[in-house]
Amino acid sequence: MQSKTRISHVALEYASQQQADVFFLKVLGIPKVKSTMLYQELCASIFQIEQPVQMETYDNGTARFEVFLTPTPKTRSFAHIGVEIDSKADFLIRCRDQGLKPFFVEKQGKQLLFVRDFSDNLFEVIEK
Repeated sequence: MQSKTRISHVALEYASQQQADVFFLKVLGIPKVKSTMLYQELCASIFQIEQPVQMETYDNGTARFEVFLTPTPKTRSFAHIGVEIDSKADFLIRCRDQGLKPFFVEKQGKQLLFVRDFSDNLFEVIEK
């Protein structure tokens, strides 16, 4: 019997709790379920980072995000997260209402939708 591997959660860094709440609650519609302080010893053991960090957990039963609040600037990379939504039109409205600038990229005649959140994390948005 073959086992299935599933993604349990995605962890991201965010500079601001307020901006994380706006993006996950208002734009993606994923409720916050927990706030936790990870103490310095735990951060050092797991991440080799010698400082405590606040972690916010957003979970709707299908998608779970652990958001680490840190002012450390990020560098650009190829990393991105693909999320499925019900309606691109509604998503675009929610983004614009919150001051986000989604953008389309053409790939082989198909329009792909992306948005960078308030901490410069890149999301590829796919309509179901």
